[in-house]
Amino acid sequence: VSASAKERITINCGGTRHETYWATLKKLPDTRLSWLCDTNSKNTTDYDPEKNEYFFDRHPHVFAAILNYYRTGKLHKPSNVCGPLFEEELNYWGIDENQIEACCWLSYREHRDAKDTLRNIEFYETDDLEERDVEETFFDRIQNRRQTRWQKLKPKLWKLVDDPYSSRSAKILAIFSLFLILVSILVFCLETMQPDTNITYEENISILTTNASRIQKQLFPSLSILVVDYICNAFFTLEFIVHFAVCPDPRYFFRSFMNLIDLLALIPFYINLALSRVIQVLTFSEVIRFFRLVRLFRIIKLSKHLTGLKILYHTLRSSWKELLLLVIFVTIQVLFFSTIIYYTEKGSYHNKFYSIPEGFWWAIATMTTVGYGDIAPKTTMGKIVGSVCAIFGVLTIALPVPVIVNNFSLYYNHAQAQAKLPKKMK
Repeated sequence: VSASAKERITINCGGTRHETYWATLKKLPDTRLSWLCDTNSKNTTDYDPEKNEYFFDRHPHVFAAILNYYRTGKLHKPSNVCGPLFEEELNYWGIDENQIEACCWLSYREHRDAKDTLRNIEFYETDDLEERDVEETFFDRIQNRRQTRWQKLKPKLWKLVDDPYSSRSAKILAIFSLFLILVSILVFCLETMQPDTNITYEENISILTTNASRIQKQLFPSLSILVVDYICNAFFTLEFIVHFAVCPDPRYFFRSFMNLIDLLALIPFYINLALSRVIQVLTFSEVIRFFRLVRLFRIIKLSKHLTGLKILYHTLRSSWKELLLLVIFVTIQVLFFSTIIYYTEKGSYHNKFYSIPEGFWWAIATMTTVGYGDIAPKTTMGKIVGSVCAIFGVLTIALPVPVIVNNFSLYYNHAQAQAKLPKKMK
């Protein structure tokens, strides 16, 4: 055997044979391949004395990238290998993931980041609950005789009101709740179409005696809207009470964002109901309008039943750096162009830019290409400044959009794949 052959080692990884020098494996100490350089490595089960090679039943394409890391000192992730698989192989070969090159780092991390984000969505927390239920089934059977009927009923009610995918009854209840949410929002909008919602009972009686046909047209829609609103809020109140009563741990009930939304949506209805007579005397119309406005929070409850809205929320939250950068760029440009347009238009006959803060509105409307036209430059130089402001606005706002779209596409694809997996494979 030549001296060059003695310095080489043959490694069979997943049926693919690789040859390299012993000195190459020594470049990264305290790794699995560097341990092959020990004198006792041939006594392990990985060594085949007949073929004079080491065999590892691992992914051959990933091993090629890892062996190349020993040769060049640069670790790149193969494009045809997903992040979790590459992470598993790195752990097996004892290589730190922080050694991955910057060009491959985002591709390596995107699946883990998406998984961490989707874990916060309630739709995917049901898997963990199912696993805990399986683990606690044995203990529940032992204590089954000691439990009361209410203790036996609570887990069933909890799945019914909290997990729309647990049973057909839960799905029907979720659809009905979603329908009432849409109805309550429609009622909130129709309330603003009433001619006068603050007419007192005495005024209604006087109008009824003088003009019966007119008051009948006004009272009928008001009464219908009132009845529908009472029915919706009665259902939401019952749902909230049951949800709180059957919660496994009531201490953490109000830490849930969706539960706080439910509470905020119910409070205005009861405040309006309790203060209705006081309002007639004190005419706190602005207070009532404010509490009615808070009821709009109920529209956020749609995200409890629509996975797409949850993904959109977490997409925006995961893209907060890009959104913050957008706000900073827009603020800088608003200040810059507002100042330029103020001094450009100052002294002109039809000048409407009386101060720099008044130019903020014009700059924002121009950068977003809305252009209301209530404030517009009149001079030639001012129009040039407005054109440049519009061009920079389009470029600035368009910069973070691809990042947000890519994040949403990634999370949505993961969510669809997760939803279509059989339960035994999740």
